[in-house]
Amino acid sequence: MMPRHATQHRNDAHVTAVRRPSVRQVLFVQGAGKDVYAKWDNQLVRSLRRELGLRYKVRYPRMPDEAAPTFTNWRRMLVKELDTLPSSAAVVGHSIGGAILISVLAEYSPGLQLAAIVLIAAPFIGRGGWEIDDIAPTHGIAQRLPTGVPVFLYHGDRDTIVPLRHVDLYAKAVPYASVHRLVGRDHQLNNDLSEVAEALRGAARDSAT
Repeated sequence: MMPRHATQHRNDAHVTAVRRPSVRQVLFVQGAGKDVYAKWDNQLVRSLRRELGLRYKVRYPRMPDEAAPTFTNWRRMLVKELDTLPSSAAVVGHSIGGAILISVLAEYSPGLQLAAIVLIAAPFIGRGGWEIDDIAPTHGIAQRLPTGVPVFLYHGDRDTIVPLRHVDLYAKAVPYASVHRLVGRDHQLNNDLSEVAEALRGAARDSAT
């Protein structure tokens, strides 16, 4: 026979386990360029982790050949990452990482329901934006994205790498997207992702209802 205090201890542990909040996952896809992973976008990830707190786990994989990326290599890795994400996860892509991310989501619809898709300072691929041979144009992409997933677009008006007009092109291509033009912010959004964190928390609440 189990001692009474042992039974009580087991019951308390069970209650604690039930009440423990689940950790939501966020996949952050870096931009491209020499040392971007270790010296630039790591600061964005640090900001996002700080703003989201312990109830979120921000995954930050190092993408292959960051100084000279190809769509094929990055697509292969993103497909592996998407395959392991739970249905409550959100995805965030910065700069060219955002452009590749949304292109992969459009052609490869994973068997999961994302909480949100976030693009930060992403170049628009196609007419009016950047022309990149191995990435399909972004025009008409809305109909190929995962159904019912909110899309958030963030762009600083002082971005000298990807001009602000790119977010306007995305807004036309994805009419239901929530567009945020941030005053005084550069290509890295001044390393402040507080607005992105707020959107992710809101999307998590909406997906839980």
